[in-house]
Amino acid sequence: MKTKIKKIAYSAMALGMSVPALALAYDPPAGTTLPEGSIYDIIRNIMIWILGVVGFIGVIGFAIAGILYLTAAGDEDRISTAKRAMTWSIVGVIVALLGVVIIQAADRMLGAQTSTF
Repeated sequence: MKTKIKKIAYSAMALGMSVPALALAYDPPAGTTLPEGSIYDIIRNIMIWILGVVGFIGVIGFAIAGILYLTAAGDEDRISTAKRAMTWSIVGVIVALLGVVIIQAADRMLGAQTSTF
């Protein structure tokens, strides 16, 4: 089981490391009906959209966890479930925000707009 998880993790990391090279390699031929935007812009927009969805789901999850906590009525199992849900929804929101910050910083640094964040 652990080797299967390791293989999946290594495959995901290899794919993640190859995406920037693939994104910068696209150059549409002139005179075609292909979009003028670069793959880099498309991938960046998709990543920002996905991170926005993750953040939205995290906020929704936090609200649901709050409702679970309020309706627990002293039941320790339900309280622990609500606390665990709150913790993971906060982690989801933090990951989404960090993802947006990292994407914006990398975009500015790769675009030579600035050398600082």
